[in-house]
Amino acid sequence: MGRHERIERRQVVIPYVPRPQFLPYHNRTERWAWIAAHRRFGKTVGCINDLIRGALTCTKPNPRFAYIAPLYTQAKDIAWTYVKHFTADIPGVLHHESELRADLPNGGRVRLYGAENYDRMRGVYFDGVILDEYADMDPRVWPEVIRPALSDRKGWATFIGTPKGRNGFYELGYGNPETNWEGAHKSPEWFTLTLKASETGILADSELDDARKIMTPEQYEQEYECSFDAAIIGAYYGREIADLDRQTRIRSVPWEPSLPVYTAWDLGLDDATAIWFVQAAGSEIRVIDYYETNNTSLTEVSRVLRNDKPYSYGEHYLPHDAEIRELMTAKSRKESLEALGIRPISIATRQSVEEGINAVRQMLPKCVIDADKCGRGIEALKQYRREWDEKLKTFKKAPLHDWTSHGADAFRYLAMMFAPKAAPKPISYPKRRYA
Repeated sequence: MGRHERIERRQVVIPYVPRPQFLPYHNRTERWAWIAAHRRFGKTVGCINDLIRGALTCTKPNPRFAYIAPLYTQAKDIAWTYVKHFTADIPGVLHHESELRADLPNGGRVRLYGAENYDRMRGVYFDGVILDEYADMDPRVWPEVIRPALSDRKGWATFIGTPKGRNGFYELGYGNPETNWEGAHKSPEWFTLTLKASETGILADSELDDARKIMTPEQYEQEYECSFDAAIIGAYYGREIADLDRQTRIRSVPWEPSLPVYTAWDLGLDDATAIWFVQAAGSEIRVIDYYETNNTSLTEVSRVLRNDKPYSYGEHYLPHDAEIRELMTAKSRKESLEALGIRPISIATRQSVEEGINAVRQMLPKCVIDADKCGRGIEALKQYRREWDEKLKTFKKAPLHDWTSHGADAFRYLAMMFAPKAAPKPISYPKRRYA
């Protein structure tokens, strides 16, 4: 025990000098923190060092601290070098390359994770976490996995990133005034920090002027001035969704019981299953509901549609691969759903993604979308974007495959197939004259 006491009392100097703008964060007393910072400020470096300090000074047994990036490869590329560098001088530290983990002599541990496999973190506990570029994460990561993992130890969490529209980073919980960015600024439970390039003085004016020449105003405002209102770079439907928002076409949309409800699906196996629910009222397309689930059987999904939803259905639109027979059952998913009472079913023809995206762009201006029931689906459409090629420094032709893909793909099938039969015209009887 004496040996451990000597280790705990030994002074450890981490080779990190915080920037003055980051000192309020390191000195905070609040449990929750949000930091929006411009590119190249050094927010990741600062937060990694906050994790290391937390792991070294935590008095609870076996402290556990985590850095979480949208993708595991990002965590490795961005943060692992920093973790090793800033813990290298700590006596007795052990670095585990295969697990991206640093074990400290007091029993503390700093580990890196990717949010794309967030189920991997279920069942663990944390004393402190950093969620980097939270705007790119599945919105379920925080409420369903990370927040519960902090409960028994009363751990803390920090959200950091650069704004990418009013998405999950801006507004946790889709509109809850206690947890969105503006609400957090007013809450005594939250520490908030906004670091704009025009105010920090970290980057030279000449560098910022040069960036303005190359970037669009929206790109510059987002990346350097921390604007939440700038369009998401590379987003396919950013302009269309923004237009709907300005026209107050994203609002409460009542279900009309006299009209049939059509559904469009993206069927997942290990991924999510996403379903849009729409009605046609003349030339107006009413998007009244959205349902998404993960690792759920077709039996359960069909039960939700038949029992939990009050709708009378028209057609159900499924992707082209729904007719492929599975080896285990010798049935296609179309056949399985029909046996479960989901009918009639129409299968989408195979078309290019580009054609489908264009169909969505043509369809969205005709839509009104329920803001509450379709909240997650709206966020998926907002953030659905082209994949960035880091090597070539350009956008790839293919969309980025992440949590937004499921809702966006389902809406793409809807746009390609939704052509409900027109309501019958009233019969025109010849006029008669009566004596």
